Amino acid sequence: MQNPANSTVVSDFAELPATASHGLLRIEYRWVNEVAVNAPIAVFLHEGLGSIAMWRDWPQSLCERLGMRGLVYSRPGYGLSTPREHDVKWPVDFMTEQARDILPALLDALDVGMQERRRMWLIGHSDGGSITLLYAALHPNELAGAVAIAPHVFVEDISVESIAQTKELYETTDLRSKLSRYHADVDSAFYGWNDIWLNPAFREWNIASELAAIKQPLLAVQGHDDNYGTMAQIDTIAERVPHAQLVKLDACGHSPHRDAPGALNEAIAAFISRQR
Repeated sequence: MQNPANSTVVSDFAELPATASHGLLRIEYRWVNEVAVNAPIAVFLHEGLGSIAMWRDWPQSLCERLGMRGLVYSRPGYGLSTPREHDVKWPVDFMTEQARDILPALLDALDVGMQERRRMWLIGHSDGGSITLLYAALHPNELAGAVAIAPHVFVEDISVESIAQTKELYETTDLRSKLSRYHADVDSAFYGWNDIWLNPAFREWNIASELAAIKQPLLAVQGHDDNYGTMAQIDTIAERVPHAQLVKLDACGHSPHRDAPGALNEAIAAFISRQR
């Protein structure tokens, strides 16, 4: 099946069995830079409204720069993966479920063994950055290191305000039409993300206390002009994970891989090269 936004890219699918936390899932995924067959794997975790298609060619270009093979996938509810049923609300701990249950199950389905996982890097953006942090905390012996780009560690007013504004744009402008190019069920994707972030109960969500369990190398990146979070997010990471390295990018908003790809790629490449 083809990705919604790119007719030249063909997705593969993995079937994940039902568990106590989720039903049977069909996950859209794609390998990039497949020529690097013996190289470490970089797993890319997309933002709250992201998908394989929304990454565009950044994972490919970064993997070529790093000499890695990349795994890109659309989380449940996004892209061409199993959509969220419209009457289902994401739970407050939905990102923990993604790190604890979904990603490990996907790696199992793709026969990514423990030896490969110990060489694996996670690279996550926004919600995907939070899932990256949680996976690193929950599975400290199953990865080589992690890169969290504009991650959320706790809920800030600026995040809620921007997400509320995005809802208004979705319902009153052509934003819905634009996003529909990247998701088979665009309302499933949008409202799954928007409803949980605007749920009053989610204001108490905070994973700072869990970060101390992260033992592997960690890079956290934030743009100074991010309208979804402040530097307090990655500063909190540094407080809880003393070995973490921070990069703060000028003239960069919430999406460094689009706003400042050169600076981001350089920072990631330099960081990972120091760990090898």
